[in-house]
Amino acid sequence: MSVKQSLLSAISILFLPALPIAQQPAAPVPPPMEVGSATNEFRAAWIATVTNIDWPTKGTTDPAKQREEYIRMLDMHKKNGLNAVIAQVRPAADAFYPSPYEPWSEWLTGKQGKPPVPYYDPLQFMINEAHQRGMEFHAWLNPYRAVFNIKTSVPDPNHITRTFPEWFLNYGDKKYFDPGNKNAQQFVVNIVRDLVKRYPVDGIHFDDYFYPYRIAGKEFPDQKSYKVFGVGMSVDEWRRSNVDSIIRHLAVAIKAEKPWVKFGISPFGVWRNNDKDPRGSATTAGQTNYDDLYADILLWLKEGWIDYVAPQLYWEFGHKAAAFEVLLDWWSKNTYGKHCYIGLGIYRAGSNSAWKDPNQLPRMIQAVRNTPNMHGVIYFSSKSFEKNPNGWNDSLRNNYYRDPASIPSMEWMAPNPRSLTY
Repeated sequence: MSVKQSLLSAISILFLPALPIAQQPAAPVPPPMEVGSATNEFRAAWIATVTNIDWPTKGTTDPAKQREEYIRMLDMHKKNGLNAVIAQVRPAADAFYPSPYEPWSEWLTGKQGKPPVPYYDPLQFMINEAHQRGMEFHAWLNPYRAVFNIKTSVPDPNHITRTFPEWFLNYGDKKYFDPGNKNAQQFVVNIVRDLVKRYPVDGIHFDDYFYPYRIAGKEFPDQKSYKVFGVGMSVDEWRRSNVDSIIRHLAVAIKAEKPWVKFGISPFGVWRNNDKDPRGSATTAGQTNYDDLYADILLWLKEGWIDYVAPQLYWEFGHKAAAFEVLLDWWSKNTYGKHCYIGLGIYRAGSNSAWKDPNQLPRMIQAVRNTPNMHGVIYFSSKSFEKNPNGWNDSLRNNYYRDPASIPSMEWMAPNPRSLTY
């Protein structure tokens, strides 16, 4: 049987229409926490592997050195008081682990499809090291990015873009899965199911790249799929239904394999501006989840398809278009009883006058702690901590994260059988 036939045999056609959203229910309001008193909160860092942003260092393909770097990074985060890491293991339809579906990542070994030499399983190693330090490990996958740069990337001969080229669309300098292609959707679901089945991850994590961010003057070229599948819907409605469909099926697949594995999404920080929708935030963002990325986060929270949301609030207090305090308040009122971890842009340290202020990040931590329905923060990204920007490592170690914290429990989840062992 050919590779193409084997993959087709594993794929079932699926299609789910968009579902209506109900009114926001009242959420319980916990008492505010004092600074330094939080002993039950999610404290994590994103570890980006695409283009070697965080790990491994660009050009470092020796497994021993990669392991040394990762251990050093985890020790730093543990010393800073973090209790979880979110590591990117599928940056562009490739893998940082032996996958039956996708080739080894070029950012691990220098060439897509080439395994580590001497061989090791980076994902199993990363999970083990995190658990040994009492930290949760969430596997971060990019859902639809297939080729990072169509001008410079060299996909492996067995890469899915070569096996099923009809599943993909070029937009800008990248190649993406067509979210309207049901076989492509199922392929991604199969990848996640396989990963959850074989590895002791604590969570599956998707970032904000569903439909790509708009490029001025260029329309995403999915007209062919729309003509086939979009009958009775506007283009926008159809695109949202495509994303809703894969999120729902991912949720089912994850829980079917291991009901204790969490499913989280880290969306762009603005769901909708309130000039488009009275339910939206008092912001003037140029692009939004709902209108441009076709990601209806509120629907997913309401339906219980995701267990946590981690909005990327990378703007400072008082930002003209998207103020941190405005969005923090908005998300706190739109959690639908699920967990909310605020994404903080530590990478922005020194980028403008606001981010040169050593009080900017501590104020954010304090604001999150004193806001109802918040359960912690995630920092982008790991490498930013290495230079102790604005002395923030010291702030975490000596004050805000001086005392260890347990990760908040999700009462709707099955208990994690490993939670008592690390």
